[in-house]
Amino acid sequence: MLAIFKKGLVDPPQELNSPTSDKNRVKPKLPDEIIQHFQELHAIGNQPNPSLSVGFGNATFLAYYPSKQSLLQQRMFCGTDEMYCIFLGNLNNLSTLIKQYGLGKNTNEAMFVVEAYRTLRDRGPYPADQVLKDLDGSFGFVIYDRNAGSVFAALGADQRVQMFWGVAADGSAVISDNLDVIKTSCAKSFAPFPPGCMFHSEVGLKSYEHPRNKLKAMPRIDSEGVMCGANFKVDASSKINSMPRVGSEANWALSGP
Repeated sequence: MLAIFKKGLVDPPQELNSPTSDKNRVKPKLPDEIIQHFQELHAIGNQPNPSLSVGFGNATFLAYYPSKQSLLQQRMFCGTDEMYCIFLGNLNNLSTLIKQYGLGKNTNEAMFVVEAYRTLRDRGPYPADQVLKDLDGSFGFVIYDRNAGSVFAALGADQRVQMFWGVAADGSAVISDNLDVIKTSCAKSFAPFPPGCMFHSEVGLKSYEHPRNKLKAMPRIDSEGVMCGANFKVDASSKINSMPRVGSEANWALSGP
């Protein structure tokens, strides 16, 4: 899968930029070049490209390559009411969650995640970290909310599904489950998306496993000895001061524990 979000819509953590990017021989690509590379990667001779892609002007591009392999490699796409989701992996307790949220029995993981996000966005009855903790399985997902102009992404804590994120040549955020695509797209300005964490374009990166702890950027050096984008780890010694939500933020459960 591939998701590209223009700078301004999503501002990735500054630490994702390689501190030696100006000196690196390999340079990040522009979004159009990244899209072309992804589509060529999944082309099969003269047959139609089996990947599905959706573009929203110059602001957002979403694409995924369907997989019929194991559940861990399962990829799904869902779009409803201007909310678009790419889901990776599977949820073991999907049937229970469907009943809990009052959804139809044919709801799949991508459809459920969109409805759970909608509930958080519109009503916020629970903190986002609690909702994500209730997901039993190996998963990762990216949601683009076109009407709200926001992005929400999360990755399961068991590390059986992987996502990577990085920074394109124009500062756009790039997210993919394909390490080679990320390396080609972002050069050294990328890192694994931290497991057990969530990212919202208005709030930033947080751990949903440890929502009251801050995240710490850890320098990362690759096999060539070059500084790359940083990893993010929970800082057990640093706590977030919880503030009561007021006004419009009271209904946005992602704004704090």
